[in-house]
This record gives sequence, C-alpha cells and structure tokens, in this order.
Amino acid sequence: MADSEAVTTRNSTVNDWTRALAESAGSPGGGAGTGVMLAIAASLTSMVAGYTEAEEHLRTELADVHARAGCLREAALQLADDDAAASEAFGAAFRLEPGPEREDAVHRASVDAAKASAVLGERGIDAIGDLEWLARRGNPALIADIVVAFGALRAAVTGARTNVSFDLAALTSAGATLEQIREQHPDLWATVERLNTALDRIDRLTADIDHRAAPTDAI
Repeated sequence: MADSEAVTTRNSTVNDWTRALAESAGSPGGGAGTGVMLAIAASLTSMVAGYTEAEEHLRTELADVHARAGCLREAALQLADDDAAASEAFGAAFRLEPGPEREDAVHRASVDAAKASAVLGERGIDAIGDLEWLARRGNPALIADIVVAFGALRAAVTGARTNVSFDLAALTSAGATLEQIREQHPDLWATVERLNTALDRIDRLTADIDHRAAPTDAI
C-alpha cells in the first residue's frame, strides 16, 4: 500500500495491515487492533462450530452459533476500520493549537472514539456465550482452538474497555473532573464496568477448560 491511510482490513493483506499498524501514525492503532482481535475470535468460533457435529436437538443452536460467528467476523473488521478513522480524528484534534477550537475538537473526538470502542466491546461481550457453548459442546479435538479464541476475545474486550476508559479520561483536558464525566456520559461509563465484568467471565471460562487444552501443565 502507498501509505497507512490507504490501509483497511478489507483491501489489505495481513502483511500490509500489520506494517501500517507498526508505523508511528496512530491509524490504524490499538483500537483497530482490538477489532482485528475480535475478528480472529469470531473466525475461530466459526471454525470450531463448523467442525462440530451436534446431537439432533442441539443442531439449531449450533447453526445459530456458526451464523453469529460469521456475521461477527465481518462486523468486527468494519469496526476495526471505523476505529482507525476515529483514531485519526482523535490525533488531529490534539494537534490543534491550544484554545476553544481545540477543546471542542478534543471533546468531540474523545466521545466519538469512546463510542466506537464501546460498540466493539459490546460485540465482544455478546460473543462470550457462543464460545462458552462450544467449550461445553464443541468438538473436543479443537479445545485448544477454543482457548486461543478466548485469548483473542479477551484481548478484544480488554482493548475496548481500556480505550473507552482512556478516551473518557481525555475529556479532563478541558477541565472536567472524572466525576463530571461520569455524570455527563453514564452509558459509556457503565460500558467500562460491563467490560470489566466480561473479562472476569472470560477468565473463569478459560480456567475451566485450560486443563483440557494444555494437559502437560498437570505433570
């Protein structure tokens, strides 16, 4: 690709996209990386579901898991590109000269970036249940892939939680306190709390199956 601005998850090779991520450009950045991690988790979920043969009374549930994973993979890649655009606006706002115009731009960019990460995080929360279903009923030969998927999902949820929190805190640059920010943006603040809870859930689920995926640890 000619430059990092032309790189998206849809029109780039993995090599091109990660090269752009490695540049000191900020777009794509950590938020876009979060979206790609979510896409990886969704892809592995889809793969395991495809290799799973369910009993007749569970086939509809399995088909639903498979379908949701496929949709999430595509949505996550689009969210990665959306976050890259939000990140670019975020950086541009902070490069403005100090003054009211900069304060307004930083506020808008921070809120927009937080919202983009929140959407990504909520999709990550929704994906936990399908991986849990596969951990219990999926093809046992692919339990290691499920643990890898949980790892990718944890990275995505962690990234979303951290970015929403950081972007909200960026609003203090205009003089607001964290308490005021919580009052002004209660939904985004609550999203951080939900994502923290989701991380605990992912950790518990991973711990429950890790002995099956990595049996050498028992020796």
